[in-house]
Amino acid sequence: MPTHFGPAPGPRQLPDALVSDPDQNPKRTTVSASFLTDAACLERHLPEGFALAGEPVVTIEFHYLTEIAWLAGRGYTMIHMSWPAVFTGLSDRASGKFLAAVWENLADPIITGRDEIGHPKLYAEVAAPRRFNGEQICEASWMGFRFLELAVGELAEAPPGKTSGGSDGTLMLKYKPRTGDWGEADLCQVTLTPSHDPHVTVEQRYTGTARLRFNAATWFDLPTMAHVVNALADLPILETRGGSVVRARGGKSYRDQRVLR
Repeated sequence: MPTHFGPAPGPRQLPDALVSDPDQNPKRTTVSASFLTDAACLERHLPEGFALAGEPVVTIEFHYLTEIAWLAGRGYTMIHMSWPAVFTGLSDRASGKFLAAVWENLADPIITGRDEIGHPKLYAEVAAPRRFNGEQICEASWMGFRFLELAVGELAEAPPGKTSGGSDGTLMLKYKPRTGDWGEADLCQVTLTPSHDPHVTVEQRYTGTARLRFNAATWFDLPTMAHVVNALADLPILETRGGSVVRARGGKSYRDQRVLR
């Protein structure tokens, strides 16, 4: 919306005159960390039809994007939080990572990403990554309240790595409320981003130790998302599983997104 001016421009509606090379752009630096938590805690946050798959390992990724064609060369940052899950529907079954929450520091990809492909996107302020004492440090905040801190250190160069062959992709729940019938859904469906992306080339990959923390918030601190942050802050960190810094280029437009039934 507003649709009466035409469809919303974005990564799936590009100007006819734009020449974009998905093999070269965007440029991406991803800083990630994982930790083992309690399975029962994660299962409380899985929608109907989902079940935990494998170890209860939570992964948080800061994706710093630059040279984005659909933003005329500008960039933004997105933060993904996910864990392994399997979805069993009436006719479809898929396993992969369940994308529980996404934060981005620009409204435009939030709007089109929520509406068109069903990503659970929220807004956050995300500073540029910084290096200090041998660590790559990432932070996210909202109007001055820092709710997420992540750092990866003792970095050592590693092979680029390959996408896990056992994953169907990224799973998420797309939900739209029904106007007037408060509490009722106008739309509730599971969407899948297939894991294969032929345009991405990993240029460098480093692995290391990691530390991370969600800072619990009061309603006064985060009036629109304290419930999300506090649910994540309550997840016990039983064991850290390391982190990584990856530099890559290229990426698909998510036109291969589909609904699971």
